[in-house]
Amino acid sequence: MNEPPDTYKGIVSSDWSECLSPNGPFDPIAFAYPELKQDLAAIFRQYTGNLISLTEATNTIRDLLPAPLVRDRMDAYLDASFQTYMGVPDLIEWCLTHHVLFMINTTGMQGYFQRAFAKGLLPRVPVVAANPMIHYSNAGEEPEFLPVKEIDDKPKNSQAAMRSWAVPDGKLVVIGDSGGDGPHFKWAAANGGFLIGSMPKDSFEKYCRTAEITIHARFGIQYSPGDIRDPEREMRVDFRQMIEIVRNALDL
Repeated sequence: MNEPPDTYKGIVSSDWSECLSPNGPFDPIAFAYPELKQDLAAIFRQYTGNLISLTEATNTIRDLLPAPLVRDRMDAYLDASFQTYMGVPDLIEWCLTHHVLFMINTTGMQGYFQRAFAKGLLPRVPVVAANPMIHYSNAGEEPEFLPVKEIDDKPKNSQAAMRSWAVPDGKLVVIGDSGGDGPHFKWAAANGGFLIGSMPKDSFEKYCRTAEITIHARFGIQYSPGDIRDPEREMRVDFRQMIEIVRNALDL
């Protein structure tokens, strides 16, 4: 990655799971402990549908875990299963080379991203906001990590990043896919942000409709109530086509 510029022209703050990647936030745990797969899927649906808090979800998962997810098990998961949607690394690299701060802002685990960056699976972004439930010490050079312990932390982290890196007001793109991104979108709408629904789910549409939030662009597969996710179709969506949307949104 190029050296960070003294100033950024804008920021893209994006969710990760089922938004830029087919990987779910609890997939590494399900990979290590397959007997927990159904329980983890139910917990994921509950908090992305705004039925339980993220704290409740992580506390439940801690109680289910027979042992902590150590680094070797995370590495085994990444070696076997790490994926992004087509063109996502290119989108990230485009942002970085055009002085746009790309921020991953997700309820996924910090340890997942620590090991993904260490393995060179992703372009090195300056900042990642993620759940500290899984975090590895002595990880070497890595991005700045901010905590996401509740979905309301997402807008706080985007705001903190904009202040820290002197991003101009209003030069903001937020990307999300589910109702768990609702508070982030609500904040961005109130602060002049450009809002992109990526692989948008019914819980996302319902939250935005209820909160009277205008979505400026929808990208990828759009799911209606009752639809089952189609990962094969999702993997054919090319995120390089999102570059022009971001360019126009930030007036670059």
